Amino acid sequence: MDSVPAVPAAVPAPRRAVPLAPETLHPALWLGHQLGHFGASRGDGVPSGYAALDAQLPGGGWPRRALTELLLPHPGLGELRLLAPSLAATQRSGRLVMLFDPPALLSAGALIQLGLDLDQLLVVQTRCRAVPGSDSLWACEQALRSGHVGALVAWLPQRLRAERLRRLQLAAASHDGAAFVLREPAAAQRPSAAPLRLALRAAGPDTLALRLLKRRGPPLDATIVLALPPVLSEAARQRSRSARPEPAPLPAATFVDIG
Repeated sequence: MDSVPAVPAAVPAPRRAVPLAPETLHPALWLGHQLGHFGASRGDGVPSGYAALDAQLPGGGWPRRALTELLLPHPGLGELRLLAPSLAATQRSGRLVMLFDPPALLSAGALIQLGLDLDQLLVVQTRCRAVPGSDSLWACEQALRSGHVGALVAWLPQRLRAERLRRLQLAAASHDGAAFVLREPAAAQRPSAAPLRLALRAAGPDTLALRLLKRRGPPLDATIVLALPPVLSEAARQRSRSARPEPAPLPAATFVDIG
C-alpha cells in the first residue's frame, strides 16, 4: 500500500512590524505635525485657565520641567492676569508661588481679586542697591532646584546672554511645576533655550493677544486673543467713572486786531 505523502504545514506570513509612536520611545519625541508634550502624557501641562490657549499648548497647558518665555513691550500688559489662574491653582494645591523682581509695586487687593493667596506668595527683590553683586539668575536657579516652589515668575534683565538662560532651563528641568520668565520683545530675535515662547500685546480693554513664537509642534500663524478678568469690579468701575471730573471746556480764542 502506497504511503500518502505528508502535506507540508502552511508557513505563516511574516507579520508586518507596526511602527512605534515616537512618544513611546522617549517623551521628548513627537512627529512634526503633532503637538509635543513635556511630561508622560498629553495632559501633563498645568492648565492655564484659558481653553483656547490650552488647546494650542503642548501637554494641554503650561509646561512643567521647562521654561515658558513671555515677551512683552512693557510691564502691566496683563501678564499677571494671564498667569493668575494657574498660579492660584498651584497655591490651592498647597505649593508656594515665587515672584522675582516685579518691575513695580504689586497691589495686594488686585492679587486677592485674581484669586491669589498672599500667604502662599513670596516676592523676592534681587536687584537691590543694599546688596551689591546680587544675581537674580542664581536666585532663580536655587529656587527651581530646591523642590519647595510650586510656580515661579521672574522678570529678567534685558540683553540676557544665551548661556545664562540655558542654565535656567537646566534648573527648570528638575522643577515639577510651571516656570515663567518675562523679557523684552527684542529677545525674539535671539536664540533661546526655553521650549515655549510667546509674544504678548494688548488687543483692547481687558483683552490680550498672544502669538506663539516657539513650541514643541507645528508653527501656529493665527493669533490667540484672550479676554482677561477685569482688575476692578463693575461697582468700582462705576465709582471711578462717577468720581472722574468732567473736562473743562477749552477757552475760546481771542483775536486782537493790531492794525
